[in-house]
Amino acid sequence: MWLGPEEVLVANALWVTERANPFFVLQRRRGHGKGGGLTGLLVGTLDVVLDSSARVAPYRILHQTQDSQVYWTVACGSSRKEITKHWEWLENNLLQTLSIFDSEEDITTFVKGKIHGIIAEENKNLQPQGDEDPGKFKEAELKMRKQFGMPEGEKLVNYYSCSFWKGRVPRQGWLYLTVNHLCFYSFLLGKEVSLVVQWVDVTRLEKNATLLFPESIRVDTRDQELFFSMFLNIGETFKLMEQLANLAMRQLLDSEGFLEDKALPRPIRPHKNISALKRDLDARAKNECYRATFRLPKDERLDGHTGCTLWTPFNKLHIPGQMFISNNYICFASKEEDACRLIIPLREVTIVEKADSSSVLPSPLSISTKSKMTFLFANLKDRDFLVQRISDFLQKTPSKQLGSNTGGAKANIVDPGPESLPAPREAPEPPTNPSSPLSSPPSFNTQEVPTASQGLLKVFQKNSPMEDLGAKGAKEKMKEESWSIHFFEYGRGMCMYRTAKTRELVLKGIPESLRGELWLLFSGAWNEMVTHPGYYAELVEKSMGKYSLATEEIERDLHRSMPEHPAFQNELGIAALRRVLTAYAFRNPTIGYCQAMNIVTSVLLLYGSEEEAFWLLVALCERMLPDYYNTRVVGALVDQGIFEELTRDILPRLSEKMQELGVISSISLSWFLTLFLSVMPFESAVVIVDCFFYEGIKVILQVALAVLDANMDQLLDCSDEGEAMTVLGRYLDNVVNRQSISPPIPHLHALLTSGDDPPAEVDIFDLLKVSYEKFSSLRAEDIEQMRFKQRLKVIQSLEDTAKRSVVRAIPGDIGFSIEELEDLYMVFKAKHLASQYWGGSRSAAIHRDPSLPYLEQYRIDASQFRELFASLTPWACGSHTPVLAGRMFRLLDQNKDSLINFKEFVTGMSGMYHGDLTEKLKALYKLHLPPALIPEEAESALEATHYFTEDSSSEASPLASDLDLFLPWEAQEAPAQEQQEGSGNEDAQERREEKGTSPPDYRHYLRLWAKEKEAQKETIKDLPKMNQEQFIELCKTLYNMFSEDPMEQDLYHAIATVASLLLRIGEVGKKFSARTAKKPRDGAHSGDHNSATEEDEPPRAKPHQDPTQECHPPAAGDTHLGKALHDSHVIAEGGSGEGQGSPSLLLSDDETKDDMSMSSYSVVSTGSLQCEDLTDDTVLVGGEACSPTATSRIGGTVDTDWCISFEQILASILTESVLVNFFEKRVDIRLKIKDQKKVERQFSTSSDHEPPGVSG
Repeated sequence: MWLGPEEVLVANALWVTERANPFFVLQRRRGHGKGGGLTGLLVGTLDVVLDSSARVAPYRILHQTQDSQVYWTVACGSSRKEITKHWEWLENNLLQTLSIFDSEEDITTFVKGKIHGIIAEENKNLQPQGDEDPGKFKEAELKMRKQFGMPEGEKLVNYYSCSFWKGRVPRQGWLYLTVNHLCFYSFLLGKEVSLVVQWVDVTRLEKNATLLFPESIRVDTRDQELFFSMFLNIGETFKLMEQLANLAMRQLLDSEGFLEDKALPRPIRPHKNISALKRDLDARAKNECYRATFRLPKDERLDGHTGCTLWTPFNKLHIPGQMFISNNYICFASKEEDACRLIIPLREVTIVEKADSSSVLPSPLSISTKSKMTFLFANLKDRDFLVQRISDFLQKTPSKQLGSNTGGAKANIVDPGPESLPAPREAPEPPTNPSSPLSSPPSFNTQEVPTASQGLLKVFQKNSPMEDLGAKGAKEKMKEESWSIHFFEYGRGMCMYRTAKTRELVLKGIPESLRGELWLLFSGAWNEMVTHPGYYAELVEKSMGKYSLATEEIERDLHRSMPEHPAFQNELGIAALRRVLTAYAFRNPTIGYCQAMNIVTSVLLLYGSEEEAFWLLVALCERMLPDYYNTRVVGALVDQGIFEELTRDILPRLSEKMQELGVISSISLSWFLTLFLSVMPFESAVVIVDCFFYEGIKVILQVALAVLDANMDQLLDCSDEGEAMTVLGRYLDNVVNRQSISPPIPHLHALLTSGDDPPAEVDIFDLLKVSYEKFSSLRAEDIEQMRFKQRLKVIQSLEDTAKRSVVRAIPGDIGFSIEELEDLYMVFKAKHLASQYWGGSRSAAIHRDPSLPYLEQYRIDASQFRELFASLTPWACGSHTPVLAGRMFRLLDQNKDSLINFKEFVTGMSGMYHGDLTEKLKALYKLHLPPALIPEEAESALEATHYFTEDSSSEASPLASDLDLFLPWEAQEAPAQEQQEGSGNEDAQERREEKGTSPPDYRHYLRLWAKEKEAQKETIKDLPKMNQEQFIELCKTLYNMFSEDPMEQDLYHAIATVASLLLRIGEVGKKFSARTAKKPRDGAHSGDHNSATEEDEPPRAKPHQDPTQECHPPAAGDTHLGKALHDSHVIAEGGSGEGQGSPSLLLSDDETKDDMSMSSYSVVSTGSLQCEDLTDDTVLVGGEACSPTATSRIGGTVDTDWCISFEQILASILTESVLVNFFEKRVDIRLKIKDQKKVERQFSTSSDHEPPGVSG
């Protein structure tokens, strides 16, 4: 590529000059290309260790003038071809012009200007892509692509210098982290190490320090452990590796793949040596952390953050911390974890004001909200810029009427314009908190079923005054009083100051009357509800009456959701639950519905209206419990893994015992999925849910550890899993809430407590207290770190399960061993994933749907199959291979959706690798009949194709050939069946289209499975006959197949003999068909169809060609075929039935009505069809081609009456032992798979070969 001219002081130190003229020098780097000796080795090592650009560009062109000692680089190249192109351009365009100049300075100035002009012109074309990556980084990306053979689509994220430990020896080199791969390259004194690992194959990634590997990063895959160390900044490298592995796991989980996030803020100028992707990944990580910390909606984007202090009126202090600003929120988090946290939605802001600075309060900023609260921030570094950003976001905030700027200190005055809220439900309260309804309850078209517009508890609980409840009532009243005081001091609603005091109150239990409101606030659901008015009502309307697998499961579970609670013993509660669950399944079809969602949602409905319960469910499923409720409950399995890890660290003795009994996996899944609601009395579990909405998953883990800790002695004495489950079940059943004012609800698990000595009751508040005292060291960041580690483990084990299931689904008669099938599956899956990395415009159908059965999840299209076929087939046909692959694909793609699954793929491979000669020939035969052979490939086979494809009509069309009329009846029934299959395919297509909104109906798969089971074993008699054009295509394939075989000449000879024989047999058979079908033929035949194309004409010798030119081997096949065709024509001309064809005339008409197999066997056995000696065939063909009959016959008209059966082909091939040996030869597929894995990434064009004789 052209380079901006830069000075080079020492031009020849490590370079060899290859070409020169008065103004330019072309040089090659020592050690590149042939030769080079020790100097070359040293230079190569230096280039790698010092990251020299010469590693990627071993050629360069320098500009020089005769008297000057200074050289200027003007171009560099990675291959000789590239640099030669530049050199020739300079010689052709600049040399003559430069010789005109007098002054050398003018020459240099002109050259520099010209080169800058070329670069500017090139860059102009690239500009729209927004290419921000700096030069150094682009060079590294180019180097990575060249070194590892990656295609253009593979983006480099960052690269680091480090050591890879090969055995006990560290190899210094460069680690390249790309979107889909981890690559390492090292070249030290002639020893080269090149390593490529796909992120989707990583099973473990951790930072560790051992005596052998000081502070290293360990990367494990299924078959190797890799250690990298000696990083300059190991923290940054590990964090990036973590992010990329996480993205790969996401891709395996839900096929999102990696998409560059266009909404992320862009820096004004690119950072040196940092790619745009690296920056985007960092921004993405910050965004996720920001949203998780403040429980904000998923589409919130962090704009920036800055250090500041916040004045807290409740304790009269300036608390230091960080202010975060995003498009809809201003948030604050104190440096001390529990000191203070604050969320101010911009929709609530009325005034943003710059107050006067003082020594006590430098650069203060005051923000006022509609709820009459004012927040005072100070010590802001860049206050003016900050105010401008807030002002910009305020203007974009919907439903705001911006007031005039009143000058002075005020930056923005916003007219209060409150959210349209009617009168509150109970006591009048500020409109910024969830205790006042957002809008009148939505009305639904659900006949006379009333809508739950408030918590079902309020509807179903007798509102007896608190005084009647005695001590419990007094306690509840005290709680309400405590919260009222808290609201007065710390504010109410979204803008409340959240401090250690808030957590204290939550731990003491939220009063029933405030529970719904506080759940909405702490979970962040209130934000989404306010910003999406009417969304739920709309969803309910859309989803009502829609049927899907999810709705079926919901109906089944409705009456199992808290059946002991009076609210769900009547239609009001059940209908509300149905609407919320159906609306959510409609909103998020990837989750749809998962068991346990019904239990959680029924509890949410007790404390909030339908709409509130819906938004709480959204917060739970999409933010607070990520991936918990998808088809494979991955999130819950991940947290279960964390729980096992924590048990190992904190309760090591118990952990061993639990592993031995296998209890943890059995118990913890229900604890996590239902937040203890299904295993504890309702009024106790609800207290845990209070804490969960405030603190997140940390509380669930703490309580689970506390439960194990409390039962440690009993669990250590257990002898089996059942006993341990009973111990824990009875304990949890007796966790009580003595402060609850609700009437006790009988708990279903109470059956477990039956026994002589019921365990002592445990107060839920005591259990929580213990869990916080003993296990509160858990931090949110640590949990996220552990989640990542466990996610790798869980997803990879799910992938292994999927692999085993798919391999088990392959029928036993397929011929491959389990190991071979597993290897093939990995290759097949890699090909599917590669399409997602680099597919570009490839069919979107490649996207994987995890809700499908395992066998259908990974599928490949025709172009991917072609690549796999080329590398795995034992029938290599040179340039003809892609054609054969296309036919094989069409044959395997039975449902015509242009995709094949693994089972279909293996069936195709098995046909070529296993079975006897007959089976392999049968596979090859089918590849030359429709649907494998399409009209475009053999246009003169139009009539036969028309017969075999679906759209054949019942009456003979004008195009119907004679072939239709004498085919056996079984074959004629085929079109009807195919038509039925065709309509079935349309149904399948419709189902596939519907899948976007609802998961597929599994009964459809059961029906397909049953149909597969019924399928009869196909015999050779079922195969339709082949016409002349199809037969010629088959011969072409065989010639191509033999071209690289050691027995090439013998095989050519044999196939020429067989082809000649078969063409004669076909001619003989034609006469019988003419006789038996004479009458119908007169009615249906509509003339000769001359539709052969130039391309697909049978190979023939051209009349004007010199026969000697035909002697080279590749053409030998064509000449045999030409001769065979000619011979067949000569026999046909004979017409009298005498001579070579006569023995077959002895057969009766009845015998010919069969599939003519007898005829073929008798002809072959009598040996009456003698083949001439073929040693001088080229001369013969050269001579015969001149005869008018031969040329007219070969000239493109294909005989439509001619046909031949599979048995005739088989019998003929059996006469040639060399052909029999070729097809019965065993080929080891594992060697092919090994080679295929090596070239899996080599999609990019190979680098140009060095021309020989380069000195070094």
